[in-house]
Amino acid sequence: MIIWLPSYPKSGNTWLRFFIVSLLLEDKNNINFNDLATINQYPRKSQFEGIISNFLSLEEVAKNWQKSQIKINSSRKIRLLKTHNMLVRFKDSYFTDPSNTIGAIYIVRDPRNIITSLKNHFSFKDYEESKKFLFNETQVLTLSEIEKEKFKNKKDHPLPQIIGSWQNHFRSWRTMKNNFLLIKYESLCQKPKREFSKIAEFLEKILKIKFSKKQINNAINSSSFEKLEKMEQTLGFAEAAQNINGEKKKFFYLGPKNNWEKILDKKIADEISFKFESEMKELGYI
Repeated sequence: MIIWLPSYPKSGNTWLRFFIVSLLLEDKNNINFNDLATINQYPRKSQFEGIISNFLSLEEVAKNWQKSQIKINSSRKIRLLKTHNMLVRFKDSYFTDPSNTIGAIYIVRDPRNIITSLKNHFSFKDYEESKKFLFNETQVLTLSEIEKEKFKNKKDHPLPQIIGSWQNHFRSWRTMKNNFLLIKYESLCQKPKREFSKIAEFLEKILKIKFSKKQINNAINSSSFEKLEKMEQTLGFAEAAQNINGEKKKFFYLGPKNNWEKILDKKIADEISFKFESEMKELGYI
């Protein structure tokens, strides 16, 4: 069965994954980005091998979401998987169902801060372009031309994902009834011990294991933004995006220092608040 770690892009999913990996691999020394492979991303080519032939076709990928998940679950183990995909129905195919999924930890972030990270990550020319991405209800993540070249001869690479707008992404996963935990990025920054402890308790219930306070505290310390930022500077990070020249950009960009009030034009901020008013009020962002 799968425990999903879903999020809209640039919402703190890597931070969440590194904490969980640090928690689960507590006895391992010098945990680094390579250990993130413990929590694989979905969908990926390797998960659809033998099921589809055109790995860049959204229709083929979506049509076979559940077949690939049955393949993943054939080991009868509980697996954690990161995804940016909406919990959505595409034509006649549902992203997942209760026979494949046991729960989800959804991390959400103020879209006024996400837009800054989107601009950096996707090399958008300005905030207007970033806003269009954020508002696009039919937005699909797929490989760029640079990435297609990068992964051309690789055995594994990401497949197309339906992410929609920030609003629709949040709404889709919020519909989960059982074993659903909502975590706010801002709460992780402000009260890390309380919020990370919630995540540990959620995993304890599903995985039927017990984490000590020491394990939780060690995992929190290991996954601080400052340590992840330093690790990227020293070791690099495979998931970092590339610029138009094929050079890797900084993945851990601003983190908790990303303050929309100091960075974002008021007009753009107001447009985001108006567009996503209902969800932002629900989450306490406005």
